[in-house]
Amino acid sequence: MLRLLIHWVLSALAVWIMAQVVPGIYVSGPRNALIAALVIGFINATIGLVLKIITLPLTLLTLGLFWFVINALMLEFASALLAPGFQVRSFLAAFIGAIVLSIVNMLLKAIVMPSRSR
Repeated sequence: MLRLLIHWVLSALAVWIMAQVVPGIYVSGPRNALIAALVIGFINATIGLVLKIITLPLTLLTLGLFWFVINALMLEFASALLAPGFQVRSFLAAFIGAIVLSIVNMLLKAIVMPSRSR
């Protein structure tokens, strides 16, 4: 349970960092970052998973780069649900945000929750 809570808080921090770095993405406060992280996670676990399975051949053809397009669409969908607390102004902002969010999330989790194999 604690591990899940840590993942959620780290994801919210990653959303907040993404909003500070990427022009066109806005989060109004830590509460909205927590909500956005929860909604983005839920969307990626449901709709995003289905889209990733359906578009697997295209993803393989593009060496995985098409997943950023899917993640950008998921960010835009979350923005539509959460506006005005979380806003994505354009697809380009969502695309860059998806890349930044993935990198920041990976780095934060590597720092805070290192692999158990070490």
